Amino acid sequence: MIDGVNKLYEEDLALQKKQLEFPTIQSTHSLVAKHVTKERWDKLCKHTTKTAGFTLAKAIACAVEFDNQHCGIYAGDWDSYKDFAEVFDPLIQEYHGISADAKHTSDMDFSKITGNVNPEAPVHSTRIRVGRSIDGFGLSPGITQEQRVGVENLFKTASANFKDELAGTYYPLTGMEESVRQLLVDDHFLFMSGDKNLQASGMERDWPEGRGIFHNVDKTFLVWVNEEDQFRIISMQKGGDVLGVFKCVW
Repeated sequence: MIDGVNKLYEEDLALQKKQLEFPTIQSTHSLVAKHVTKERWDKLCKHTTKTAGFTLAKAIACAVEFDNQHCGIYAGDWDSYKDFAEVFDPLIQEYHGISADAKHTSDMDFSKITGNVNPEAPVHSTRIRVGRSIDGFGLSPGITQEQRVGVENLFKTASANFKDELAGTYYPLTGMEESVRQLLVDDHFLFMSGDKNLQASGMERDWPEGRGIFHNVDKTFLVWVNEEDQFRIISMQKGGDVLGVFKCVW
């Protein structure tokens, strides 16, 4: 018994050592391969973030596992961008073609939309979507099981208070009845598991717990909970009324 415990301990130490070795990045032409140098790896590989316990190894898992990644990196929480800034900053700058002192601006004022699609144009439907996350919770690649359920519970409480045209129903994936699942499939609302990139990056851990779909009565307002984003908010309607669709998201 003692020998068995000692052997397990030795194997665990060997595994920990291997996990800290500079990885072979299969996506050799990716931005990860360019910006995750051995020097940066050695400096950052032992660090874990405060919010979700995320590591650089988890962040670059897709680029290590697959050979077809262009970018190849995911942040596991807000901390990742700061704690691993020596990797994330230059990589993001190159990906977006921006300078190191660039500032992100967001303008959701729909009154500034002055034009619209010609009503005579053959536009079948219009859809606008945004992703949102709550401060203090991990992002999908790193979010803990407890945090994911916490995000879902917050949304359940909030959505129960939606009024008027936004009022609707939340459908958790856990325990979903087949009739409901089929209806969501028929409406093209249901997101599913099985994407290899989401699996490798950690986004499908504990599937399907803590995940679900909300839509209003008219099926023009939809929220995916804990898929790639904590919240993916979608506004859609028939025709080309961009302003009307944008107002719903705002």
